[in-house]
Amino acid sequence: MRRRLAAVATLVLLLTACSAPAVVRQPRLGESAFVYVQHGDVVTDLDPGTSYSNEVVALQNVYETLTLWNPVTKKSSPRLATSWRTTADGRSWTFTLRQDVTFHTGRPMDATAVKQSIERTMSTKAGAYYIWDAVSSIRVEDPHTLTFALRYPVPLDLAASSAYAAYIYDTEAAPDLGKWFQAGRDAGTGPYKVDTWKDGAETELTLKAYDDYWGGWDQPHYRTVKFRVIPDQRRAWQLLLQGEVSFLRRLEPRLFARAEAAPGLRTSERPSFQTAMLLFNTAEGPMSDQRVRRAVQKAVDYRGAVRALRGGVSPHSGVVPEGLLGHVPGRVPRQDLAGAGELLRQAGYGPQGRPLRLTLTYTEGDSDQQVLVKRLRRDLKTLNVTLRVRAMPWVDQWELGKKGGQDIFAMYWWPDYADGYSWFGNVFHSAEPPVFNLSYLNDPTTDKLLDSLPELTVTDQRTAQQAFARATRRVLDQQAAAAMPWVVNYRRAYLGSVQGYVDNPAYPDVVFVYDLRPSG
Repeated sequence: MRRRLAAVATLVLLLTACSAPAVVRQPRLGESAFVYVQHGDVVTDLDPGTSYSNEVVALQNVYETLTLWNPVTKKSSPRLATSWRTTADGRSWTFTLRQDVTFHTGRPMDATAVKQSIERTMSTKAGAYYIWDAVSSIRVEDPHTLTFALRYPVPLDLAASSAYAAYIYDTEAAPDLGKWFQAGRDAGTGPYKVDTWKDGAETELTLKAYDDYWGGWDQPHYRTVKFRVIPDQRRAWQLLLQGEVSFLRRLEPRLFARAEAAPGLRTSERPSFQTAMLLFNTAEGPMSDQRVRRAVQKAVDYRGAVRALRGGVSPHSGVVPEGLLGHVPGRVPRQDLAGAGELLRQAGYGPQGRPLRLTLTYTEGDSDQQVLVKRLRRDLKTLNVTLRVRAMPWVDQWELGKKGGQDIFAMYWWPDYADGYSWFGNVFHSAEPPVFNLSYLNDPTTDKLLDSLPELTVTDQRTAQQAFARATRRVLDQQAAAAMPWVVNYRRAYLGSVQGYVDNPAYPDVVFVYDLRPSG
C-alpha cells in the first residue's frame, strides 16, 4: 500500500509540474552563489595547457586569454592584451599587455610570463596546442610588449581568443605544474579561482572571487560560482524553480516553453556553432566497410529528429556551421532507407542477409542525443541491424572512444576559435593516439588537404573555401566517416535575478559570471 500511495503521490507531483504555473523563488541579494548546472562531468583536465573538454565552462572564468571574440563585431576584442598590430605580410604580431594584472599566485602578469605560458602550452603537444603551430618564436620587447614571429601568416589575434590552449597562466606556480593543477589548483588571472574540486560529487567544482582581480569588485558581482552535475533534466528544472540553481544551459522543448512563460525566469535563444556528430569507426569492425558506414549515414532520420526537437536544433549543411568560413550550403542530408538497405545488401547484411550488430555510445543525460539514437535504433531494426546503445558519463565515453571501443560515437563539436578548421584539424585529421579523431580516419590525402587550410584562410579565403568544400566531400561522401544531424540552437533558462547574460557562440555553454549583475 505504501508503494501504491508513493506512486500516486509521485504521479500527482509530475502532473502538477507539467500543468501548474511556475512559481520561482529568487535568492536574496548578497547571499547567493551563481549555480551552473551541467548534465555530465564538469572537469576532465584542470591543466590550462592541455585542457580540451567540458571544463571550458569553468576555466574561462578562472583563466584569461590575450583577446576575446566579440559576437557583435565578429572580431577579436581586448582582454589581457589592450592592443595589437601586425605587419603587412601577416608574419609578425605585436601585442601590448594590460598593466597591473597579477596571477592568483601573486606573481605579476607581464610579457615574460605570457611568453613562458604560451611556450609551455606549445610544448605539451596536447589539446588545442595546434593554434600556435605557426609561431616560430616569441620575443619580449619590454615588460608589457611581446612580438610573435610566424612561419606562415595566420590570424593570430583570433587564435589568441581560442576557448582552449590560449589561456595565460603562471608557469612558476610549482615545479611539477601538471601534478599541481590536477590536485585542484589554478594559476590564472581571471576573476575567480578554484576553491574546491570534488571529482564525482554533484557539486563538483566551486570557484571563489579573486580579490585582487584587475577588473575590481566595486559593482555587484557574484563572488561564488558553483558547478553542479545533474543528469536528470526535470530535477534540474525543479531546482531552478526553487531558486537552488541559477542557470540551465539546455532544456527540452516543453520545459523551455514553460520557462519562457514563467514570470520569475529569463530565457535566451540563439543559433550556435555547436554541431552534433555521429562518428563512424573507420578502422575496425563492421563499420570499417565503407558501404556499412554509408548505409548508417542514410538511415539517420535527420528531418524527424529536427522536428522532434521543436526548434532546439536546426538542419546542418556540410561539416562547418553557417556563419564561419568553411560552411558549405546546399548539403542538408536526407534519410534514405531504401538506399541504406541496398548498401547493406551489397555488404552481405540487411533484411535478406546476415544480421548486423552495432554499438553506439552517447553522453548520459543528453535528451537531444537520446531522441536521435532512439530513432536510429528504430529505423535500423527494419534493416535487420541491431543497435546496442550505451549512455555514459562523458569522461567514460571519451576514454572508451580513445580505445576504439564502439562502432558509432555520438558527440558535439564546436570551434576552438571562430574558424572552420577546428572541425577538420581535430576530428578528421589522422591522429595517433586518437584524441577527438574518434572515427579513426587515417588518410594521407585528406591530411594533406587539411594541412593547407590554416594558411589559406589568411592568404586566399576564396581558395580556402574551395578547399573546405573538397574536404567536406571527402570526409562525408568519399570516406563516409560521419553523419552530421544538426546544429544546436542554444536555449538557456535562468533566474530573473541574473542580469546581463549574453551568449557568445565562440565559447559554447560558457557563462562569463563576472559580467553578470545579481539583483534581488
